[in-house]
Amino acid sequence: MAVPSYKAVLKHFNSVPADVQKSFMHLPSLIEKYPWEVSIAYQFIGVETAQNRTLSGGVMKLHSADPTVTDSMLHSLHITRDSFLALFSTIFGTPLPDSIAKKLKFAEKVRDKTVHGKGVLQADARQAIVDVLDYAADLNTFVEGIAGFRPFGGDMRGFVGARQPLEKSTTHWLLKGLGF
Repeated sequence: MAVPSYKAVLKHFNSVPADVQKSFMHLPSLIEKYPWEVSIAYQFIGVETAQNRTLSGGVMKLHSADPTVTDSMLHSLHITRDSFLALFSTIFGTPLPDSIAKKLKFAEKVRDKTVHGKGVLQADARQAIVDVLDYAADLNTFVEGIAGFRPFGGDMRGFVGARQPLEKSTTHWLLKGLGF
């Protein structure tokens, strides 16, 4: 695949689903006004937010966990790239497909160089931005298919339906058992 140009990155942004655009609504103006590294840092804030939404949404939707306890335990948990994948597999009963997870690998390397003050080629930064957009769109589609919600930009109001959550103490033990 050819490395996208500046205009191709903006065109790609405009081609992704509206909920992904909503998650990264400031990306076009960041691309136009700041170095690529700013856009990458911004995107990874969105990625980590959506990954947290994925885990909490999965636990509440599929396991009827209490939202207050879930949010509390999730906020106290240090989630790494590997632990996200492990928790995802445990919560959803299926691993995140490699075809989706791999879309983030190159972008993560670029992100690491960026936040650690290492030099990043502009072409690599542009590719990373496109890869994150593709990851977001694919993760949304996959999670919606198995749990009925979209972690990037989706409206999560009422996504668990009318069911009653587990008691707080039961939720605590459920989350412990899931690896929280």
